[in-house]
Amino acid sequence: MRRILLRISYDGTGYVGWQKQENGTAVEEVINRALKELTGEDIRVIGASRTDSGVHALDNVAVFDTESKIPADKFSFALNRYLPGDIVIQSSRETDPDFHPRYADCRKTYEYSIYNAPHNNPLLDGYSFFVHNILDTEAMRKAADCLTGEHDFASFCSSGAQVKTTIRKVYSIDIEEQPVIFGGERNDTFTPRLIIIRINGNGFLYNMVRIIAGTLIEAGKGLIAPDSVKDILGSCDRACAGPTAPARGLVLKEISYLCS
Repeated sequence: MRRILLRISYDGTGYVGWQKQENGTAVEEVINRALKELTGEDIRVIGASRTDSGVHALDNVAVFDTESKIPADKFSFALNRYLPGDIVIQSSRETDPDFHPRYADCRKTYEYSIYNAPHNNPLLDGYSFFVHNILDTEAMRKAADCLTGEHDFASFCSSGAQVKTTIRKVYSIDIEEQPVIFGGERNDTFTPRLIIIRINGNGFLYNMVRIIAGTLIEAGKGLIAPDSVKDILGSCDRACAGPTAPARGLVLKEISYLCS
């Protein structure tokens, strides 16, 4: 028996998330079916991140055990023949038989994209959250600074999370701006732009990144003071934080392991 590690990209629009649900198709069950067709074995993949309904991934990680003789590095090519175009195995390799992608030490990077402009952009709509108010990115950065480090993130966790602790460590939160120019014209008053919130941490709670994004957007709108995020964090009360930003703006960008 061998354990194979997959790195997977997917457009989460048409799925109820990574984990199998009763109300629709999940990413993991599509991969399981493909593995069944390829190997003839009843295989259940173990994913590193259980992304929510509608959330995308550039680099999720999963492992599975198999007795197949297919070379480990060829599984990506073979599996992609059985998968729909919105799920792609980017690479495959053999890993230690006891390696578990959720419990191994790692850092995860998520990106949340906001299209900040007077009018929506249909080409970005499925992968960003449209905000027509002019956002103050400096205020968003000041608010984000309050969240770095190891804290109890109970205020940034949706109800229903089944976790032993709500303490997590956020290594960094960066906010980048990319202007979107139409017809070569730049509007000095309000140039459309893509604002990207990049969060790196050792793990994230249920909806944590989307609630952080929603809270930072509130700070960018001037609805909350950046320094008040410290009080929101300290309250351990979900009602004190901002709204949960829509799933379509979120991408699991990368998972890096200390060893795998």
